[in-house]
Amino acid sequence: MTEDHRNPGTDLTPSWFEDVAVNTPAAEARAADLTARRGLKKNYQAAWLVNAIRCMDLTTLAGDDTEARVARLCAKARAPLASHILAGLGLEHLTTGAVCVYPTMVSAAVRALAGSGIPVASVATGFPAGLMPLPLRLAEIRYAHDEGAAEIDIVITRAHVLRADWSALYDEIAAMREACGTAHMKAILATGDLQTLSNVYKASMVAMQAGADFIKTSTGKEGVNATLPVSLTMVRALRDYGARTGQRIGFKPAGGMKTAKDALTWQILMREEMGRDWLRPDLFRLGASSMLGDIERQLETHVTGRYAAAHRHALA
Repeated sequence: MTEDHRNPGTDLTPSWFEDVAVNTPAAEARAADLTARRGLKKNYQAAWLVNAIRCMDLTTLAGDDTEARVARLCAKARAPLASHILAGLGLEHLTTGAVCVYPTMVSAAVRALAGSGIPVASVATGFPAGLMPLPLRLAEIRYAHDEGAAEIDIVITRAHVLRADWSALYDEIAAMREACGTAHMKAILATGDLQTLSNVYKASMVAMQAGADFIKTSTGKEGVNATLPVSLTMVRALRDYGARTGQRIGFKPAGGMKTAKDALTWQILMREEMGRDWLRPDLFRLGASSMLGDIERQLETHVTGRYAAAHRHALA
């Protein structure tokens, strides 16, 4: 991400979203159409899978995270493909889009990634539930930023959305945006908790008005995480916001995506709905680590003609 892609936000403007009602069957039909089309093959598929790696936030958010685990993850971020696969694809260098960790692991990630150009992202604000007093959530953002996080993934108070208290949601996110300082802010909407696609659209619009640089589907901890209908709804919201303001907002689906096919499907969504610009890491991220293993296996098959066992590749 660059400073050019910072979102200055707007005043809270409910007229942009209050009367919007998302047609759920139509959204589901459009999402189903994306997965029903002929798949990408051979060199084209390989190129799209490589791009998925470029746009991936390699993540560890476990209760037993250690500095050693984070260092191993960062090593994988620096070299996400085995050397023979990289050479077979004709590539000299490839990294993931970022590494995402808890605030207390940020400094370890910064050290492990020194000189790589890979940014460190940190979750914050009482992730994943966000049910902490606002001053403590803001303090956590500042802590992560001071530790060296270049990106902050914040979580919202879902109750504000469920009560349609848009002023409270806007004020909360705007305060978080200010606390992020120079770090880019990704607003996690936890869409699996928001009940309706109309709520998803409205929460997306409020987050962008409050200054979110990215909108993100999920924490990965909800019962339902990233889905195509939800993603389509959020992408349409950021497209509408861009048409009104001229600002380009990024999108990050997260949680529930595990396969190379998932990586292709979400990129197809971005290509068809937003165009080629949204296939770059400054405007699109995949919040998934487990899919990297399947992507690496698919790319090894492309290079060697043999399908490798999963244990041959380093875990993400």
